[in-house]
Amino acid sequence: MPENRVDRPQQTLYGSESDNGLEATVSLWDLDFKLLDSSKRFKEHIGLTPRSEVSLWEAYSALATPALAELVRHVIDTGDPRTIQLADPKRGQRNLLVSRIRVGLLIVETQGADEALSPEDNEKARLIHQATHDVLTGLPNRRQFSAALEQLLPVTGKIGPALMQLDLDDFKPVNDTLGHGAGDMVLKLTAERITKALGRGGTAYRLAGDEFAIIQVGPQRAVEAERLAEALLAEFKKPFTINGISLFVGVSVGIAIAPRDGNEGEQLMKAADVALYAAKKEGRRRARTFDPAMLIVVEQRELLRRSLRVALQLDEFFIEYQPLVEPPSNVVGFEALLRWRHPTLGIIPPAAFIPMAEADGLMREIGQWMLEEACREALAWPEHYTLAVNLSPAEFLTPGLTDRISQTLDVVGFPAERLELEITEGVLLERTINNLDTLNTLNVLGIQISLDDFGTEYSSLSYLKNFPFDTIKIDRYFIRDLLQDSKSQTIVRSVISLAHGLGMRVTAEGVETQQQAAWLQQEGCDRLQGYSISPPLGADKLDDFIRQGARTPSATSFDKFHASP
Repeated sequence: MPENRVDRPQQTLYGSESDNGLEATVSLWDLDFKLLDSSKRFKEHIGLTPRSEVSLWEAYSALATPALAELVRHVIDTGDPRTIQLADPKRGQRNLLVSRIRVGLLIVETQGADEALSPEDNEKARLIHQATHDVLTGLPNRRQFSAALEQLLPVTGKIGPALMQLDLDDFKPVNDTLGHGAGDMVLKLTAERITKALGRGGTAYRLAGDEFAIIQVGPQRAVEAERLAEALLAEFKKPFTINGISLFVGVSVGIAIAPRDGNEGEQLMKAADVALYAAKKEGRRRARTFDPAMLIVVEQRELLRRSLRVALQLDEFFIEYQPLVEPPSNVVGFEALLRWRHPTLGIIPPAAFIPMAEADGLMREIGQWMLEEACREALAWPEHYTLAVNLSPAEFLTPGLTDRISQTLDVVGFPAERLELEITEGVLLERTINNLDTLNTLNVLGIQISLDDFGTEYSSLSYLKNFPFDTIKIDRYFIRDLLQDSKSQTIVRSVISLAHGLGMRVTAEGVETQQQAAWLQQEGCDRLQGYSISPPLGADKLDDFIRQGARTPSATSFDKFHASP
């Protein structure tokens, strides 16, 4: 890699002062326009002693004029290098190439009436710019961001910078459905929108992926930061138009103010990140300013994360089972539902810990335990009952999945044809060829495949054509207001007709009332699942449920459901 990272100037930076016959000098300035270092020739020109301190405006008094000072500040704000010409009665015309680098400004000066900067100097400035700026958006990068915080903090008074952490909402589906080219366009337009809203009120940075940051400096930083956040939220309510397609990608913002929320870079970044997490937690597409009370939520999250790592070893996981019913009243199997009983916090909802387990790489081990445990418990059921087990996206995409499932069935002795694996549409968005191979292999083993939560994510009909599903599960979202909403009725009817036309069964989730169950039975829905039938049951209660059903074989209403004879 070229020598383009500048922490402190190296002697090699000044080694070509007279290579091309021009009188080149090099100087390095911090963001307060104080001289950090310079070449020997520069010091000779301005008469610096070893202990001298000098400002940019003292060294180049002409730059203090409003027009030229504006050009210098433009370089700081945008990171775009500028060539500024100075006319000096004593030294003649000088050319200044002003570039923004990690620690401040780099100025390369050449002298000559009609001379241009040397190719070496231009190349040097280009490499420095690349090292300190994001290639895609042109914004200063994380290196610049860290340097700016380090320079601004700590502050000694009550007035310090405001830090804003920004994270795009619903960005991943853009990459997944339209490709990374469209994602790159959204990121470029994001940088433009942030810069437009920012104006001259601070500096924007791209940290990584869809993560951005803004540093504001000024006496009204808290008020200005909140005002800017509102302007950003308004900007991101407008659609992005990519290849003629309108996309809605929102933004969440976390705000932290120094020194109130932290007087070191790492402290301030943590506070802004905590505020950003609060904004995401409250529904995304909003801004939140750091409050110490937010730390309680973060501490609880970290407690869960630490506890989750040992929950399997401490036997804190257990499984509940919810019946699957064929109308009018035949129980045909159960869906296994993972539960976590925390020793101090009680029952933790799956929605709270499964994403955490996926992010920390724990789902493979947890999922393997769940599959084996559920298969062992299902051996005690009537032989015609099926077992449905959910596969998380992280688990589905791990190598060797089909071998592990096959080995588990062999070890436990559970018939493959009694196992139904449920996956969501989200797992199909990546590695499509590998996914197809995985599903086909599972089908060859005799395992049934169910597409869970159909209609709530991307619902591409190509999935139904290309993947060998046995069942489509209609999400509870469409069942909740089924009797009152004609649109939900139309959608459910269409899914049932589509599935049957493709030779697939349909299961309706979240059936809460007898009226919903009767409507779904009339429309030909194959299976029902929900609290009107039974809530999830512990393994110790399944025997009673099955026996109770077996004693009521003549039931024809949805008051009681029983095992099929």
